[in-house]
Amino acid sequence: QVQLVESGGALVQAGGSLTLSCTASEHTFSSYAMGWFRQAPGKEREFVAAINWSGGNTYYAGNVRGRFTISRDNAKNTVYLQMNSLTPEDTAVYYCARKQGALAIATTVRQTYNSWGQGTQVTVSS
Repeated sequence: QVQLVESGGALVQAGGSLTLSCTASEHTFSSYAMGWFRQAPGKEREFVAAINWSGGNTYYAGNVRGRFTISRDNAKNTVYLQMNSLTPEDTAVYYCARKQGALAIATTVRQTYNSWGQGTQVTVSS
């Protein structure tokens, strides 16, 4: 059983920055693609960013591209989401997820991820 623990969520002003972290409790972390998703109140969970198992390919939702950066440090079993130029529309609970299947490529599809963290709240004030 793998555990994913997110941290770094906070209340920030519009235009500010945050870095979220997700640490996995396993030694095979480097074999899995990882993703970040978010869910605002009353909304469906949506894709934010993903990174391939090798770290060589990244994917972003159109409304965060250019502002958010996903990265990973396999030696630390950790994936990061650097968020810049935050707006109130970025307010949501952010979830870290591991994709199903070792060595599988990253995707933007929620249903292809089968391990999830508990989420961390990001609130952006105007």
